[in-house]
Amino acid sequence: MGHLDHAALGWLTPALSYAMACTGAALGLRCTVRALAATGRTRRNWLLTAASAIGTGIWTMHFVAMLGFRVSGTDIRYDVPITLVSLLVAVLVVCAGVFAVGYGRNRVRALLLGGLTTGLGVASMHYLGMAAMRLHGEVSYDPVRVGLSVLIAVAAATAALWAALNTESALAVTLASLIMGAAVSSMHYTGMFAVSVRVTPSGEALPGATAMQFIFPLAVGLGSYLFLTSAFVALSPTAGEREAPASARQQPAGSTAP
Repeated sequence: MGHLDHAALGWLTPALSYAMACTGAALGLRCTVRALAATGRTRRNWLLTAASAIGTGIWTMHFVAMLGFRVSGTDIRYDVPITLVSLLVAVLVVCAGVFAVGYGRNRVRALLLGGLTTGLGVASMHYLGMAAMRLHGEVSYDPVRVGLSVLIAVAAATAALWAALNTESALAVTLASLIMGAAVSSMHYTGMFAVSVRVTPSGEALPGATAMQFIFPLAVGLGSYLFLTSAFVALSPTAGEREAPASARQQPAGSTAP
């Protein structure tokens, strides 16, 4: 068995990955709150932004954490197409979840469906990302811990969507995103502790790209997207702020607000 080190770079990768998960969650929840206060194409656009934020945040969290993953006795490479598919799956499935909440008429049913869909999407992204890993040896999983990681993902997603439906203040969204970030990180490391590797030493070159060649630049790009979009959302007026000037313009000249 190869020795697995989940934090070969110390606390840098766990801390940074947690920060990315929280950023994606905060942006996604904020956009979902905006969407629920909007209608028509505006609601759809906010929900699409929310899905891309949560999906990319979770994906970036996973692969930033994987930058610190090492297995003694073998190098690690990543299959580029499968890695990109895992990103696509994360965004698409999270999109289905937030749209279920954004357009569901029955809030309880929409929440349960959205939480289940989003949670399974998070878990699928994680294990697709693991399937992209190439090393000299055989990877196996503890089924009990795998099941626990999936349950954590579903619970975290459901709690996050509940927060989006029931919180409006920036402080409440921030607290919810910190909790969701912790839950997503817990899901990731629970899944990672389910992994064991039987190393088969070999001098053959592994296919795929190293984490620093491919994962790191992509994670930096997606992280930049999250921070820039966060700034855009923070500076965008809310529906109430847009309605206030309009109502002021509609008041007759010389009248005062009651």
